[in-house]
Amino acid sequence: MPATSKAQQKAAGAALSAKRGEAKKSELKGASREMYESMSEKQLEEFAETKRKGLPEKKSKD
Repeated sequence: MPATSKAQQKAAGAALSAKRGEAKKSELKGASREMYESMSEKQLEEFAETKRKGLPEKKSKD
């Protein structure tokens, strides 16, 4: 499942970095912390590898 916004893609990248031990969990905030706790490494990889070209900065509320 690809990310739907640049913000979501960046948050997934930060959470993935913490999951892999490359960053500290304590440095995560907001969405990235929630993603860290609720998603597997595989799911985070799918979000983080989304190409950013053409994505909106933030997801619009429907």
